[in-house]
Amino acid sequence: MAVASLGACAGGLDPGAPTGSISSTFGQVTLGSASDGSDDGLDPSTGDTDGHTSAQPTTDDPTLSSTASVSDSASASDSDTSGDATTGTPPGCGDGVIDPGEACDDGPANADTASCKSDCTPQICGDGFVGPGEGCDDGNVDESDECNNQCVPTSCGDGVMNGVESCDDGNADDSDGCPTTCQNASCGDGFVHAGVEQCDTGGQSAACDADCSNATCGDGYVNGAAGEACDDGNGSNGDGCVNCQTAFCGDGFVWSGNEQCDDGNGNSGDGCSAGCTNEFPAVCDGGLDPGTGSAYVVCAADGTTAWVSANSAGTYHPDLICQALGYTTADQWGGTCGNVCGYCEGPTSCDATGSYLFDLGAWNGQAYCGNDGLGPLICYTVMWTCV
Repeated sequence: MAVASLGACAGGLDPGAPTGSISSTFGQVTLGSASDGSDDGLDPSTGDTDGHTSAQPTTDDPTLSSTASVSDSASASDSDTSGDATTGTPPGCGDGVIDPGEACDDGPANADTASCKSDCTPQICGDGFVGPGEGCDDGNVDESDECNNQCVPTSCGDGVMNGVESCDDGNADDSDGCPTTCQNASCGDGFVHAGVEQCDTGGQSAACDADCSNATCGDGYVNGAAGEACDDGNGSNGDGCVNCQTAFCGDGFVWSGNEQCDDGNGNSGDGCSAGCTNEFPAVCDGGLDPGTGSAYVVCAADGTTAWVSANSAGTYHPDLICQALGYTTADQWGGTCGNVCGYCEGPTSCDATGSYLFDLGAWNGQAYCGNDGLGPLICYTVMWTCV
């Protein structure tokens, strides 16, 4: 019988207990009473039930309480071991214990800038976080940007070309093709490129032309910083550029095609006027007789007289030549014995004149060598003066 079995386990029934209840050492177990308020089916004389007994365990049943505790514990355990599904952080990361799935765990010291990051992985170069010992970390493997693959900020001179650098040879030599600016060497950068540039002052200067060659008058480059007004690249002072200055009357140099003379001053009456025109012939000026074509040369001249010589023999109209030189007529004349600008002596010339001697005396217009349509002639090795 179910009741007898229950009574045996309970240590016996108390015949004096109120009808409809039973006490058990399992705890408080109440057997429900009959719905009609009468005997619940337990026969006190026999201890039998009528098969209509119901049992309602109370909430303080230790067996039930134990079951609930196990269920609650399991639920809590499931919650602790789930981790962070959103970030992929291992369960327990940050508790200071290296659990399965963790490479490190420094507890509260975990941080993305620490040696152990907040996801319990170790700090490494290239992870995008600047950790201990790193100067930068851009999270890529591009050596040409501003953070290299050793997590060291790139800089000019590190031997790796990056960013705005056009070169980086890793040395401090400013005379090669890549100076310490990490820009390709070029004229005007302020560094003398050995074997390529003579100078480089960062632009044109008194000592250095704009093409990085040494500034020199006559080099063909007009260098204003060196005081040049012109530079025609030649050594001639007879053109419009004299010693790298624009030619002018009075500079002491005869500007061909523009000046007849230039004695370096602004005075007239000294043979070269203030306008750089001849006031009388210059020494060694020469020409050809207007009728015969014979050559002559000026040995000396001033504002009142000139000494003219055959160069070195010929037939001449002395009056016409004197008038062509700016004078009125011939004055004295004589022979030369074959000399030029000298009387019967060793080699002479307009630059090294000989004796000023006229052995035939005054010129009187006599045709010693005949006449032609232009007037009386003298001939052979002769010289004369003009007044």
